[in-house]
Amino acid sequence: MRAAAIVLIVLGVLGLLVGGFRIAYPDKVIDAGPIDVSVTKHKDVPIPPILGSVALVLGIGLLAAGKRD
Repeated sequence: MRAAAIVLIVLGVLGLLVGGFRIAYPDKVIDAGPIDVSVTKHKDVPIPPILGSVALVLGIGLLAAGKRD
């Protein structure tokens, strides 16, 4: 249970500090016979601050509950 608490705390802090991540994927623009033209598109995926806060609080709660026993 202690490992899960530490993982939640780390993920919560990272979620609050980073705020999101970016995904890159190829996209075909032209596909005409032997000619292929593609570009790399990017999509931003935000991480809501409330999600990072909840993970942080749950991690701290699990860590505190583990120390009581």
